[in-house]
Amino acid sequence: MSSQNRILCTHVGSLARPARLLDFISAIDKGVPVKEDAFEGCLKSSVAEVVAQQAKVGVDIVSDGEFGKFRTWSAYVLERLGGIEERDIVTATGAGKDQRAFPEFYAQYFHTQNLPKRGAIVAVAPLKYQGQHAIGRDIANLKAALAQVNVTAGFLPVVAPASAVPRHQNEFYKTEEEFFFALADALREEYAAIIDAGLYLQVDDAFLPYMYDVAFSDQPIENFRKWAALRIDALNHALRGLPEEKIRYHICWGSFNTPHTTDVALRDIVDLVLKVKAGAYCLEMANPRHDHEWRVWENVKLPAGRKLIPGVVGHATNIVEHPELVAERIVRLAKLVGRENVLAGTDCGFAQAPFTNRVHPSIIWAKLAAMAEGARLATKELWG
Repeated sequence: MSSQNRILCTHVGSLARPARLLDFISAIDKGVPVKEDAFEGCLKSSVAEVVAQQAKVGVDIVSDGEFGKFRTWSAYVLERLGGIEERDIVTATGAGKDQRAFPEFYAQYFHTQNLPKRGAIVAVAPLKYQGQHAIGRDIANLKAALAQVNVTAGFLPVVAPASAVPRHQNEFYKTEEEFFFALADALREEYAAIIDAGLYLQVDDAFLPYMYDVAFSDQPIENFRKWAALRIDALNHALRGLPEEKIRYHICWGSFNTPHTTDVALRDIVDLVLKVKAGAYCLEMANPRHDHEWRVWENVKLPAGRKLIPGVVGHATNIVEHPELVAERIVRLAKLVGRENVLAGTDCGFAQAPFTNRVHPSIIWAKLAAMAEGARLATKELWG
C-alpha cells in the first residue's frame, strides 16, 4: 500500500446501497421474512457492481461499500458480539457543546438524517465474537468481486473498540480497562479474519475524536487524552501480532454536516493517533473545519514506514472538488512527508448507514473520479 510510482487512490469505505439491496435491508430491519438465498444473491451481486464502479472511476484500493453491514458503520458490530444487551433504544441524535451552541439548527437537522435507533450497550456476560458467518460472507463477496476487476487491492472497514461502544454500562467486568481489553479480544477475531484472507484491514474510530465534543470540551484536554489513551491501548491489544502494513486507522470528527466548532484539534491528539499500530492513517483534511491541519505535519514527523491517507474530497457537501484542488492537497502534504508516503482518500464514508447518504449517490462517483484525476495531476507534478 505504497505510492511508489504514482499516487494511489482509495476512500474510507461506505458507499450508497442500491435500491434492491435497501429493500432487503428494510424488510430484515422490520422483521419481515425474506428468502435467505435471494438476499445473499442480491448482496453478492451488489458488491460486485460497486467494486466494478470503483475500479471504473479510478479507485485503486477498493471496498465492498460496507454493504454487508446493517444499522450503521459502528452499530453493525452489536449483532456480532455476545455478552451484551442494548437498552433504552432511542432515535440517535447529536450531543455536546456544538449542539448547545446551535440548538435551532440541530433541532431541524437530525430529522433529515434517517439515522437508526440505538441504545446504551450493557456488558452482562463475558464478551465474545459471534459474527463468523457475517464476516466470512463479507470477505467472500469482496474477494469474488476483486477477481473480476483490475485494481491494486481490497479492504474491509471494521469498528475500533472505542467506537463500537461509545456509550456503555458495565455490569460484568470489574474495571473499565478490563471491559475494553475483553472487547478488544472479541473484535480481534474479525480483524484477523480479514488480514488472513489477504485483504487490508481498516479500523474506523470516528467516535474517538467526536466524543471530545460530547463529553470533554469544557474540561482540561488531559482528561480527554486519558480517556482516549485507554481506548487506543485496547485497540493496540486487538491488533497485537497483526502485520502493521496491512492495517489502516481512520478517524474523523463525525460525518454529520454540522458546524463542528468544538472539534478537538488534530495537534492535540496526533501523538495518540500515531501510537496506533497501523501502517497508514486516514485523516480528514478536505472539509473547511480541518483543511488547514495538513500543517500539523510541518512539525510532526511521520514514523518510518507509515503512510498518510488524507481526505482530499469531502463527504459533507454535494459540491464536487476540482481536480486541481485535489492535486494541490496531495502535493503540499507529499512535500512534507514524502510522495511515497501519501495516498489519496476521502474524509469519511459517503453513507453512515444504509439509509443515510451524506451526498447524492450519483455525486459520490463524481467525487471519486475527481480524486482520481487529481491524483494523476499530483503524480505528474511529484514524479515529473
